[in-house]
Amino acid sequence: MSPTDSPQVRISQWQRQAMLAGFAGILLCVVGLILDRDQFFRSYLFGYIYWTAMGIGCLGILLLNHVVGGKWGLPLRRFVEAGSRTVPYMAVLFIPVVLGMKILYPWARQEAIHDANIVSKSGYLNPAFFTIRAIFYFAIFFLYSRLLTKYSDEQDRTGDDRLIGKMRALSAPGLVVATLVATFAFIDWVMSLEPHWFSTIYGAMFLMGAVVEAFALTIALLIILVRFEPLREYVKEQHIHDLGNLMFAFMILWAYTSFSQYLIIWAGNLPEEVPWYVNRLTGGWGWVALTIVAFHFATPFVLLLMRGIKRRADRLLKVCILLVIIRMLDVYWLTEPAFFGRHLHFSWMDLAALLAVGGIWLSLYFRELNTRPLVPLRDPRLAGAPRETVAF
Repeated sequence: MSPTDSPQVRISQWQRQAMLAGFAGILLCVVGLILDRDQFFRSYLFGYIYWTAMGIGCLGILLLNHVVGGKWGLPLRRFVEAGSRTVPYMAVLFIPVVLGMKILYPWARQEAIHDANIVSKSGYLNPAFFTIRAIFYFAIFFLYSRLLTKYSDEQDRTGDDRLIGKMRALSAPGLVVATLVATFAFIDWVMSLEPHWFSTIYGAMFLMGAVVEAFALTIALLIILVRFEPLREYVKEQHIHDLGNLMFAFMILWAYTSFSQYLIIWAGNLPEEVPWYVNRLTGGWGWVALTIVAFHFATPFVLLLMRGIKRRADRLLKVCILLVIIRMLDVYWLTEPAFFGRHLHFSWMDLAALLAVGGIWLSLYFRELNTRPLVPLRDPRLAGAPRETVAF
């Protein structure tokens, strides 16, 4: 294979394309900010949450693999490591959310002092504490991504088997800590858009969705690049099958938490809880909800039950692309009714913000992915891989 047709060249091309897309999105967002300041911040939050969740999901997969130690994670490790290392950069992109806090969050506005419900939560929901918590969340994410990358790089240099134990010892409590931190982050950044409503399962539901989209993106990239060395040598049909099963499992967890929240709230029929679903199940939003049910659960559920789908890389790739796209719609469905109620609203700035933040995130992601070998070559667990090659 010629040097001009290598994974590094391909990833560099993707990075440049992402940078151009991000630059175009930024220009459109600047125009949007001038034309409609309030809509700009609403759209930006949507794009920001989707892409930040992607990085958080990658960190969760990385921690999970180090804890359970399955061989399924070895070909995917570099992809999720790269994703986890983008999360600290998202702390910088959080600045517009802080600047637009009074537009986005009712509890941050001056008139909130006249709302007894919001005042009762003001010890937690206030601009200063909100910002401090965000800094803490990003610090935790940075700590685990940095330490795991450090140990992984050291293993590449030395091949020391003891580093496997170190990464496991770090990841076991880290999985619990990162899960709690991510749960509170999604509660702060998304659920508090509607401070009169709350759900104890909301953060877990959002986190499951983040893991699904991270699995979908990284598996898709792995499938695209598996034709190249060194991935072609190490990634086998069983790896693809196992990854498809894991993505399926987390999709089921997302569906379980989502339906559990709906069932409990609807059965309880409390006036302070039901309006959240009424806004999202009536008018045009009802069709959006049906689309999410059909393509975030029903269709992938049927497809991923089939062994032939999970063992054929080209078929699994299509399922991954579907989940990456439908996750955008799900995040949109969760965030936008907080601003517009039952009225289905769409702005061109939503796509512009998704393009701007996504271009930046993907550019950073591909840069991180291209700085290290695509396979942890000196990890002893790579030995003894099954013989079947990947089927396309």
